[in-house]
Amino acid sequence: MKNYDNVVIFDHPLIRHKIAILRDERTSMKEFRELVEEITTLMTYESLKGVQTTEIEVKTPLETCKQTVVADNSVVIVPILRAGLGMVNGVHVLFPSAKVGHIGMYRNEETLKPETYYCKLPEGIEEKLVVVVDPMLATGGSACDAIQLLKEKGCKNIKFMGIIGAPEGVSKLAETHPDVDIYVSTLDRCLNENGYILPGLGDAGDRLFGTK
Repeated sequence: MKNYDNVVIFDHPLIRHKIAILRDERTSMKEFRELVEEITTLMTYESLKGVQTTEIEVKTPLETCKQTVVADNSVVIVPILRAGLGMVNGVHVLFPSAKVGHIGMYRNEETLKPETYYCKLPEGIEEKLVVVVDPMLATGGSACDAIQLLKEKGCKNIKFMGIIGAPEGVSKLAETHPDVDIYVSTLDRCLNENGYILPGLGDAGDRLFGTK
């Protein structure tokens, strides 16, 4: 895969450690869910360093000083249902007041293309930093369509965060939306004939929620 200016692939030993456990088929649903949240929090720390801030005055026990804080109501989290829900709490750890929108998509098993069935977004989202989350960036179809939908709603400041990415999906998203910063914790080898990431970790939604 070629290098893209809008793509960041994390290479952190702590994330790699957690990904190794996440992949293991023996990892329980509870531990899988906790690992997804922990990895998301680690990614959020770096990915949202450009968040909007404001200056306030703080009185310490010794004197008054000016400090920079994150602007109120500046971030909206938009998970792509259903697996994206597993990443929401990981962002909320650092941005507890962030509002949450939802975009529901499912993959047509014949065409492998996404189909939208639900969209509910907070009022005023077009003025916020929108963080789209989905653990798996496979073909890139769902992410591209979700971001296009957000742009049609007026959103201009959008980031995407995924845990496992395939070269095919990362390239498609980077080329379709070059104005969107893309953060992926690890880049896997390829997609198989069914559009699943290899080596991957299976179906993230099933492993998060105990379904098959």
